[in-house]
Amino acid sequence: MGKLDDKVAIVTGAGGGLGRAHAVLLASHGASVVVNDLGGARDGSGAGTSMADSVVEEITQAGGKAVANYGSVTNDEDAKNMVAAAKDSFGRVDILINNAGILRDRSFKNMTDDEWDAVVEVHLKGSYLATKHAWKEMLEQGDGGRIIMTSSTSGLIGNFGQTNYGAAKAGLAGFMRVLALEGMKYGITVNVLAPGALSRMTEDLPGFAGNEEEAKERMAPNKVSPTVAWLCTPEAANVTGRQFCVSGNRVSLLSWQVDTIAEKDSIESEWTVDEIGEAMEKSMESWPKLLKPMEV
Repeated sequence: MGKLDDKVAIVTGAGGGLGRAHAVLLASHGASVVVNDLGGARDGSGAGTSMADSVVEEITQAGGKAVANYGSVTNDEDAKNMVAAAKDSFGRVDILINNAGILRDRSFKNMTDDEWDAVVEVHLKGSYLATKHAWKEMLEQGDGGRIIMTSSTSGLIGNFGQTNYGAAKAGLAGFMRVLALEGMKYGITVNVLAPGALSRMTEDLPGFAGNEEEAKERMAPNKVSPTVAWLCTPEAANVTGRQFCVSGNRVSLLSWQVDTIAEKDSIESEWTVDEIGEAMEKSMESWPKLLKPMEV
């Protein structure tokens, strides 16, 4: 018996890298998988069927169940058809892994509107559209579900040259936190994955470029996927609204820390600017240090 027997999953951007690793592992634990991939380049240009087809073939040859879907997450009708493909092929939808993404990195002073819009549309709007249709189906089924948003340390912590990507990924974290609250009454969990892995998306980025075989093994996409698969199991039914940073064989929970800097009874008169400044300066040494994205 697999941990995900009789479950049906949709994985967007599953033609390679992290998406492929997620789809293959979910299938190995018994899930039937809709392998969605537009088949385009890393910057979102182009399209094709071979990437999704190859993952479906890999799953089915190993004895699993999968079908391909070539729709774009940025198209509402395509997103609707992903859910229809799951229903038509396997009868339902239990799991949605929002993984599809593109990169158009540029320092902010040089970034174009098109570069900003394209990245935000794929990551943020694309996840919204896929979630919209999967959410509707999960509510109609009435027995819960699992949704995972793929964020990034670029959005949760920051990374140079990725304001478009970081803004979209931070938006996904906000989307998750609110949707997790709304999903509680329906048994639908919603969590964030912030992965660190070497794939087509990251292989030539600073901190990842030029790595040899050891680094590729340390940062293999398949080392991220077990956390994703576990979050989709019945054992994770009470895990929702969380942000998990997963890189290599390290799994970390990222949570908020609140430090009170200045406080007095709110019925009193407001602080002066000088008083606030003094409190800020006195507390600065104890502030948490700025974090850096995960490195190889």
